[in-house]
Amino acid sequence: MTATLPSEVNAAQQLVQPALREAVATLTPAMRRIASYHLGWTDEYGDAVDGDGGKALRPTLALLAARAVGAPPESALPGAVAVELVHNFSLLHDDVMDGDTERRHRPTAWRLFGTPAAILAGDALLTLAVEVLDSVGKRSASRRLTAAVHRLIEGQSADIEYESRILVSVEECLHMEDGKTASLMACAAELGALLGGADDRAVAALGDFGRNLGMGFQLVDDLLGILGSPETTGKPVLADLRVRKKSVPVVAALNSDTDSASALREFYRRERPPSDADVRTMAALIEDTGAITWTRDRAHRYIAAAESSLATVNPPEDIHAALADLTRFVVERDR
Repeated sequence: MTATLPSEVNAAQQLVQPALREAVATLTPAMRRIASYHLGWTDEYGDAVDGDGGKALRPTLALLAARAVGAPPESALPGAVAVELVHNFSLLHDDVMDGDTERRHRPTAWRLFGTPAAILAGDALLTLAVEVLDSVGKRSASRRLTAAVHRLIEGQSADIEYESRILVSVEECLHMEDGKTASLMACAAELGALLGGADDRAVAALGDFGRNLGMGFQLVDDLLGILGSPETTGKPVLADLRVRKKSVPVVAALNSDTDSASALREFYRRERPPSDADVRTMAALIEDTGAITWTRDRAHRYIAAAESSLATVNPPEDIHAALADLTRFVVERDR
């Protein structure tokens, strides 16, 4: 899998980054320092760097959704900033909960600043997201954001619970990932359409587009957690398998009726953490069950559903092409 970010992502970053920096600048110095480091703007000492701040898919989706309903992208800017702040709140907390020591080829925030400070910085970003969106004065927009955060927390809670459960169904896992990832992608598209003045039908259709896009994105992310190169992804090799995370390909493999699934379940029953050799064996067993192919096919099904939802909105031709580029990137990316 390989792909480059669509040009619309760079255009969105040029619009969103100044507004995002303006919002983060309102935080207290201690929280601003951690957030700026996490967002890739500064080093651990607070000095500016040319860092990788992430893919910016969620704010791009918000801006393109506004344009899809005939509004200027600036109309969706508060929504774009809000969803990016929420996304980074979740990443700060995820790194703590998962014990991840590296993100985007740099030490995670909790490693440098400590766990309590990283958690508080995530809380500060979440509060800031609500404040940014509240400034628009549309209660329906704020309600959509908080509902997405509730689903995100529900999904993350299930993710943690499933680590200690041997038996998790594929449907349970898909519902968990809908909360963890797809809910915020759906929210980004909904906010873009809502702030762009769209009617309920268009808001719902673009929300469906975002949700299916988010599910496709997460399933590819799950595959990269098993197949991806650390040099490309910026994460330790086979990190998800080291903590025995129940991602979709893992759960599909564990539920398959194969000898490899039986062997894989033994690794998940062990109390001791898996070794380097163990995680490589686990990855091979997952592939032997056919779960990798099944997950990749399911990701493409979500992308096809996203494209069907988009067609009902009938966006301008250039915006339709831009969103189609985004769907292709999601399933072809390698990081």
